[in-house]
Amino acid sequence: MEHNASHRALAPGADLLAALDSHFAERAVMVGHDGARLTCRIGGTRGPVIVLLHGISSGAASWLPCASLLAAHARVIAWDAPGYGQSTPLPMPAPTARDYAARLGQLLAALQVKPDLIVGHSLGALMAAAYAAQATHATHAAPATLPNRFLLLSPALGYGAPGKEEKSREVAGQRLRALETLGVDGLAQRGPARLLSAAATSDAQAWVRWNMQRLNPDGYRQAVALLCGDDIGQYLASAARPVEVGCGAHDVVTTPAASAALAERFGLPFHLIPDAGHACYIEQPQSVARLIRATLQA
Repeated sequence: MEHNASHRALAPGADLLAALDSHFAERAVMVGHDGARLTCRIGGTRGPVIVLLHGISSGAASWLPCASLLAAHARVIAWDAPGYGQSTPLPMPAPTARDYAARLGQLLAALQVKPDLIVGHSLGALMAAAYAAQATHATHAAPATLPNRFLLLSPALGYGAPGKEEKSREVAGQRLRALETLGVDGLAQRGPARLLSAAATSDAQAWVRWNMQRLNPDGYRQAVALLCGDDIGQYLASAARPVEVGCGAHDVVTTPAASAALAERFGLPFHLIPDAGHACYIEQPQSVARLIRATLQA
């Protein structure tokens, strides 16, 4: 009995997994001219359309606790980025945020939805910023490519700006060596300590592990290339649509100071999320859901 109880503590509760299948079901969509597949999870049936983009160590399912709070009054769509879940990787070994943004546009066009808000977390925020710049300049774009607003949570800045070449090589080397030496499961076991605050619940820790254990190594390598080769600043400089920034108060990955400085640099509203580490929408889903609703109403 003690062994079974210990085993259950390392996995999400049965209720959470049941809700994933019943209220945030996965859907596969074929996009583009190359037959690429994207998987996403959809909750809710009416109201504003909210699109959720996960970060480098996660996936669409990770948004469930937050999405479940939004779905009563919104249609919530969380994608598995290319190379994550069952989504086809991008064709190039070192994609940019523009490449991910283009694939996102194809998904939204296939679903025939116009987002009211796109929320990007961490590396997903870099993708969202590229989408904001793309939508701003797409004068002949379909309605699906013209979201109203953007919210960047704990945004990854990227290491592709001039002068960051050494840091880019260092980060890429560290992440790829960790993948090779620890494997996906090893990364997952150490993930909560870095992605959550010291006060995070065991449920939040288990949910981070469960989602990280589903990483695809090749998709992760592409995402590392994006993180180390691109720069969020070039996209925010040309994004005319409203953008806001949020960050967990105890985030040690993309710190509150760095996120606040990014917001100040581009004159964007900044929101501190109390009692949250980097994976703020997992650790404090109620607070993040409130912030998302407030951003919609801004």
